[in-house]
Amino acid sequence: MARENAILDKSKAFALRIIKLYKYLCGKNEYVLSKQLLRCGTSIGANVKEAIRGQSKADFYAKLNISLKEASEAEYWLELLFESDYMDKPAFDGIHADCQEIIKLLVSITKTQKNNS
Repeated sequence: MARENAILDKSKAFALRIIKLYKYLCGKNEYVLSKQLLRCGTSIGANVKEAIRGQSKADFYAKLNISLKEASEAEYWLELLFESDYMDKPAFDGIHADCQEIIKLLVSITKTQKNNS
């Protein structure tokens, strides 16, 4: 049985929400901001997955830092989409909260990893 990994599970669920949001925004003829969000929002989990299979502690730390940067970028694109009226407040609040939770987890993991190095 596979062990639960909170950051991996949350980043994958977030990526799936981002994909659904991208499809919705394309239906509203918004392709530029949503494509940027799609790229970074799905990259978070991909880099977490790579980190888990890292070749060293340094590789693990580097991949998680990339995930953190991608999560911060996703937060920026979400804010732009909301502030430009492509997203309503309830939709924004939910996905933004998920993004912030991922950022907090990644900050915690990277700080712990850095302190243990």
